[in-house]
Amino acid sequence: MTLNHVKIIVLLLLAIPASVFSQDTIITDTLRRKPLIDDDPVVTMLDSLAGLKIFEDTEFPNAKQYQNWASYSDTDVPVFSDSVYRERIAQMNDQSPFEYVYNAEVRKFIELYSVRKRKLTARILGLAQIYFPLFEEQLDKYNMPLELKYLAVIESALNPTANSPAGAKGLWQFMFGTGRVYGLKVSSYVDDRYDPYKATVAACEHLTDLYDIYGNWSLALAAYNSGAGNVNKAIRRSGGIKNFWAIHNYLPRETRSYVPAFIAASYVLTYANEHKIFPVDPGILYYEVDTVTVTHVLTFDQISEMLNIPMDEVEFLNPSFKHGVIPASPENTYKLRLRKKYIGHFINNENALYAYRTRRGLAQDALSAMVSSSYRESELYTVKNGETVAGIAKKFSMTTSELRSLNNMKKNYVRPKQKILVYTKPRQKPTEPGAVTSTYIPVELVKDTSKSHARPADTNVHAKAQPADQEKQTTKPPARPTAKPAAKPAQSTQKYFSYTVQSGDNLWDIADKHNVTVSQIKDLNNLKNSSRLKPGQKIKIPR
Repeated sequence: MTLNHVKIIVLLLLAIPASVFSQDTIITDTLRRKPLIDDDPVVTMLDSLAGLKIFEDTEFPNAKQYQNWASYSDTDVPVFSDSVYRERIAQMNDQSPFEYVYNAEVRKFIELYSVRKRKLTARILGLAQIYFPLFEEQLDKYNMPLELKYLAVIESALNPTANSPAGAKGLWQFMFGTGRVYGLKVSSYVDDRYDPYKATVAACEHLTDLYDIYGNWSLALAAYNSGAGNVNKAIRRSGGIKNFWAIHNYLPRETRSYVPAFIAASYVLTYANEHKIFPVDPGILYYEVDTVTVTHVLTFDQISEMLNIPMDEVEFLNPSFKHGVIPASPENTYKLRLRKKYIGHFINNENALYAYRTRRGLAQDALSAMVSSSYRESELYTVKNGETVAGIAKKFSMTTSELRSLNNMKKNYVRPKQKILVYTKPRQKPTEPGAVTSTYIPVELVKDTSKSHARPADTNVHAKAQPADQEKQTTKPPARPTAKPAAKPAQSTQKYFSYTVQSGDNLWDIADKHNVTVSQIKDLNNLKNSSRLKPGQKIKIPR
């Protein structure tokens, strides 16, 4: 039995109800002309682009090349007749192995993308400059129709951090189980479903397996949305006909609109110029991005602060790292995506970057210990009769809040046979680091590559951060502990600002609000563990 056959069998076993998939639409009949309502998942994914931080309120500098050939005024929104839509889609059908057809339901989605949500469609056109080259490269590698790149528009509106209420994530909206079949791992710190490259490869493999089952791209898309089991049932009920429109009425309600939405998105993005929709610049293009290998634990704070890269940009290009932490080691490396103009700075200052202490007081040794002790992978668990959220959390050495957060639970309730995510091993207490400093170490960027070989950046850093005699002391065996603790640095040298405690404040919330630790606030204010804050009390917050 070949690997492809094994994958197909697993897919059939994974055929789960359509209600758990992300792209649910609520159009009930192919030919009825009812307006889409705003909580339609296709609309929801479009709306998610409105808050995507990477966008700027500007168009591409060369946007004039996209100007429409027709003389519309600025307020005109082009709308065409059925005959024009039908002719254009027929031309697309002639040039594609995908079955492009035009009907009333397709027109509804054309109006959605080109009229109702045209400003968000312009953002999709901008994001396409980042992701379509990647999609086309992989689709070509797998010998698949390039038009399948538009499937990600339906799934996520090209929002790399898209997250459906059902738990599907990323550009290609993979559920946990299906993602695992195609090698997409999920752990405490990394979710491969958000990785644009890994998820695109997985989507190509998944769609290839579905096409091998049906020999029809429309049915493969339907199965991508609702699962192979639902498509197989629809085929049987229709008398064995393998055609999307023949089995349309037998498919789950939310899947009936999936292929029409795909056709409409393909059309609008192909004829965006005729509809006077111009791309909004996301600020980054595909060919401006490159990767570097990270070999030690690194945080987005360190990358952003030392290399002077906007945090929004680091997060946007690396959405798979869930908490802004790259849990790398020499044995388990990760790829970091940056603009090419920053790649040289990263390479020249790599060792210094790993040792860099940010202004937030992040200690690298403590972080490494925390990562190694709390790094946990998750797995699916089926709820048994009588089990509760608290009981399941205790069974897997989790807290109730961890279990709810991991599964996006809004209520403290589970039902029998429900599938949820649990961690596979308990969180261990991080070991106390031997000698950790949380002071801020300013580091000069090494920009002259010819000099970096003669004087490595990390040598200069350690020379500044640790005098020679102090370095010698650290090589000696640790002294026997005494009853008297080591003296703390004088607090007068610590920069801070004053904060007035509000009603309901606690140390944890204040620390989180100001991006500092609870320990830093306690040390600066000589607070004990039992100290309680009072409204109106003034405390010092480290800068």
